[in-house]
Amino acid sequence: MQAISIHREWSSRQALILVTLCLSAGIVGGWLIRGIQGSSSPALAQSGASLSTSANLSATSNSATAAPNPARLKEMADAQAAPLLAKLDADPKNPSTLADVANLYYDAQQYSVAVDFYSRSLQLRPSDASVRTDMATAYWYMGNTDEAISQFNKALENAPTNPNTLFNLGLVMWQGKHDSSGAIALWKKLLEFNPNYAQKDKVLQMLSDVQEQTPTK
Repeated sequence: MQAISIHREWSSRQALILVTLCLSAGIVGGWLIRGIQGSSSPALAQSGASLSTSANLSATSNSATAAPNPARLKEMADAQAAPLLAKLDADPKNPSTLADVANLYYDAQQYSVAVDFYSRSLQLRPSDASVRTDMATAYWYMGNTDEAISQFNKALENAPTNPNTLFNLGLVMWQGKHDSSGAIALWKKLLEFNPNYAQKDKVLQMLSDVQEQTPTK
């Protein structure tokens, strides 16, 4: 999952992407926020650890706390997606159902499958900034930084002050493009237009961390 690893928060609707980064190595730590307010996937969520945690586990570990492997997560997603896919058979142009299916595969770390369903949803409802933000994060974890940034910017065209999009784009600009000034500007805009943002403390911490690491001209 490159330098940033993702999981959804275990609450019912709010979806958070956990960014596990090492401050001691000069890398900012914080949270990427899932844009979509879709239903969570309890079975997948209860499977636990973020990918960074999984990556740090020994391949031979028998720990009971180890996260299921990707194949197992895919099987779980397929099982949970089955009734939604049945709904799509009857109503193939339902953007909300398409996004719900995408969420399941996103949670299962099957990002290419998730992108396909997000894209289909957006073909029907292109102005949905939350779905586009989620698709952008999936592109990031697929290693396609440029496409992720492009999709974040398209989301901002429809929702210029969307806090989750600004949050995520700032992290990707900083982590993927080493553009600390761009990240700082995005996070400041987030706070300017969303003063009561739920993750405000994390934004302030990241701003402080990045500003300290950015040489003054």
